Formats: sequence, structure tokens, C-alpha cells
Amino acid sequence: QLQLVETGGGLVQPGGSLRLTCVASGSILNPYTLGWYRQVSGKEREFVAGINRNGESSTYGDSVKGRVTISRDNAKNTVYLEMNNVNPEDTAVYSCAADLYGSGISPLARKYENWGQGTQVTVSS
Repeated sequence: QLQLVETGGGLVQPGGSLRLTCVASGSILNPYTLGWYRQVSGKEREFVAGINRNGESSTYGDSVKGRVTISRDNAKNTVYLEMNNVNPEDTAVYSCAADLYGSGISPLARKYENWGQGTQVTVSS
């Protein structure tokens, strides 16, 4: 069974950068669209970015567009999220997810069946 584990979170200063990593085990990632979401306690999960199976197409949430880049390395069973020029509003738990059955990139969280446990990102000076 596919399992996803995120790393790379932590404390970062406003204006700084970080890279989140999500490694899969139990199954290969090649067949699946992958996404990154974030969630603040008490709020709904927010779509950050998605990438298609071969990595040639990606889409981003409006609040992060231009500041984040999603990429994947299928040989390493890994998906990444690079974040630049972060601000306090980026503080959240970030989770990666796999869409096991869809073919396109959906921003809808309900389309993703497998989720990692998340990694906390805190933007503060």
C-alpha cells in the first residue's frame, strides 16, 4: 500500500525559502497525479500545487502562484515543493497526496486518496 512521508518543514524567516520533500513507499508514484496541500488548524485544507504523472504539467493555488514550484523525481519516488519569499500566511501543516484514479490535476482534496501525515511550516521572525 502506498505510504507518503513528508519532511523539510520547520521555522523559516519571512522572505526565506525552503523545500519540502515527500517520499513514497509501498508503491511507485509513476501512475499518479500528486498534490501538495496545507492546512491551518480550524480552517479548510488549501490546495497549494499539483503535478501530473510525468511531471510535464503543474498547477498552483492562487495564494502561492509565482512563489512555489512543484516537481517530481519518479526514479526516486519523490515529489518536492520549493517555496520562496515565504510570509507568515504560509504557516501551516503541509501534506502531500496522491490521486490514485484521476488523470488530470485536480485542486479538490477529495480527489486524492492517499495522504501523508504532514510537516509543519512556521514562518516567523
